[in-house]
Amino acid sequence: MTHSGEITSLALFTHSSCTSKREATCHFYYSSISSSQNTTQHKRETERERDMTEVGSENTANMEAGAGAGVEKTAMVVGIDESDHSFYALQWTLRHFFSIPVPLFNLVVVTAKPTPSSVVGLAGPGAADVIPFVESDLRRSSLRVIEKAKELCNSHSVSDVVYEIHEGDARNVLCEAVEKHHADMLVVGSHGYGAIKRAVLGSVSDYCAHHAHCTVMIVKKPKQHKH
Repeated sequence: MTHSGEITSLALFTHSSCTSKREATCHFYYSSISSSQNTTQHKRETERERDMTEVGSENTANMEAGAGAGVEKTAMVVGIDESDHSFYALQWTLRHFFSIPVPLFNLVVVTAKPTPSSVVGLAGPGAADVIPFVESDLRRSSLRVIEKAKELCNSHSVSDVVYEIHEGDARNVLCEAVEKHHADMLVVGSHGYGAIKRAVLGSVSDYCAHHAHCTVMIVKKPKQHKH
């Protein structure tokens, strides 16, 4: 729910290999959000608070019961870039997963830095001379994305976060991050591309939904209505 009363659009894709109790709990939570869309705003807020309490209580009980057995939280990877859509997805994740006393997951924030050759190509005259400057710009841009993510996490009092920059195509980078951290969930924002642009550029969210070996949540920023 946004401050304007609009519903955030969610898409949840559960990989066939995802069978952990933690994922089942998350799936239940988001099913409860989806089922409340036709109720009043007050009822939606009440149900959300109740579900968050149930998730937090169950997680706390599980942590206490398994403390002696070395039970560890698994990772949630959030993919970000410079777009407002990806930072909305990160903010949404912080509010709904990391505002409880004992979060279900360890948070990993990942951004992909394109290779210089993918930006300028290598065929043109003088391209080799341009590459170092492009590399420097791409590195600075990636660092700005991470710094902005840190500020957002800090503003939500979430400090135990892993931040990573990896070079390559965002689709591959995010799927590899899932494998590296043995993540149970991957969160990405939806850019809302049309069918033609999505076909030409390729959709990171679509690719991850089909190739990431974990549950994938796609968070779409609500459209702002002009008055």
